[in-house]
Amino acid sequence: MPPVALTIAGSDPSGGAGLQADLKTFHQHGVYGTAAVTLVTVQNTVSVSRVDVLSADLVRQQIAAVVSDIPPTAAKTGALGNIEVVRAVAAMAAEFKFPLIVDPVMISKHGARLISVEAEAALKSELLPHAFLVTPNIPEAELLSGLEIRDEKDMLRAARRLCDSGCLAVLIKGGHLDGPPVDLLFDCEEVTRFEGARVSSRHTHGTGCTLSAAITANLALGLGLKEAVSRAKRFVQAAIETAPALGQGYGPLNFWA
Repeated sequence: MPPVALTIAGSDPSGGAGLQADLKTFHQHGVYGTAAVTLVTVQNTVSVSRVDVLSADLVRQQIAAVVSDIPPTAAKTGALGNIEVVRAVAAMAAEFKFPLIVDPVMISKHGARLISVEAEAALKSELLPHAFLVTPNIPEAELLSGLEIRDEKDMLRAARRLCDSGCLAVLIKGGHLDGPPVDLLFDCEEVTRFEGARVSSRHTHGTGCTLSAAITANLALGLGLKEAVSRAKRFVQAAIETAPALGQGYGPLNFWA
């Protein structure tokens, strides 16, 4: 039987981000993907024109249906939409017997909000304590930690503060800072740096979703956290470098990378 990974995330009809990106990434890693939908968007590579959040009870029932029948080896969250969904997922995560990767998706590539302001605090106080790993970018890490991040020292300070929220590890993605992108993995004791090469491309839609999904897939395959992150980074780097240039805006990555 193949390993199984679950994504709890929003839908992107253009296929570049959200649960569609997650499932493609799981498949490319040889992992069977399952999905619980949290919200539905109307978007493409140019814009997001609508976001409808599903009821918390419907999200809960989807997760329960999957976990009871095809239990995952690892799971991840993406856009959760509102405080009711955050709380529903957090309550279920307290009983998970597998690692949960929390990708705290807040704003889309086009600037559309994918989580309510009141839900941000609940995500930190109620969901992060059940996270094996949380993977914020710089703006998300600033919102969750309450700290301004301008360099790697600030990234580490923010990671330490997020560890105080109860998660077991933090990966802060440094792509929003100047210079070569450096991601910091902090397991609440030790720091590991992952250096990358900046690619001059507008086709970066779904990069965060794809990275967290690749980490989830690698954990489902039985890899340790550092190796899972390292392999996921290499996958995303190749996916950006070979992006198929689809769409008129922020195009998707190459999921065959």
